[in-house]
Amino acid sequence: QVQLKESGGGLVQAGGSLRLSCAASGDTFSTYAMGWFRQAPGKEREFVSRISKGGAATRYGDSVKGRFTIARDNAENKVILQMNILKPEDTAVYYCAADSGAVSTTRSEEYDYWGQGTQVTVSS
Repeated sequence: QVQLKESGGGLVQAGGSLRLSCAASGDTFSTYAMGWFRQAPGKEREFVSRISKGGAATRYGDSVKGRFTIARDNAENKVILQMNILKPEDTAVYYCAADSGAVSTTRSEEYDYWGQGTQVTVSS
């Protein structure tokens, strides 16, 4: 098992930046691909980004491409989501998740472990 804890959320004005971090503990971090998802009130959970186990491959949701960057540090057991040019529609609870599978997926149900989430609020 792996335990995940997000940090770095907060309130920011539109056009600003935030850096989310997800710290992992427990099982070997490098055996998991990592993803970020978000969920706004009244909406379904949405895929944001994914990074492969070694960090070489990344994926992004269409709504964040060009603005968000995912990275991981397997030595420090953490994954980062750098969010730039934030928009009010980015407001949501952001979750990191771990996937032990071999197939790259954006489906939340394919991820094995989840953090508790961190709130990001972007004001207009």
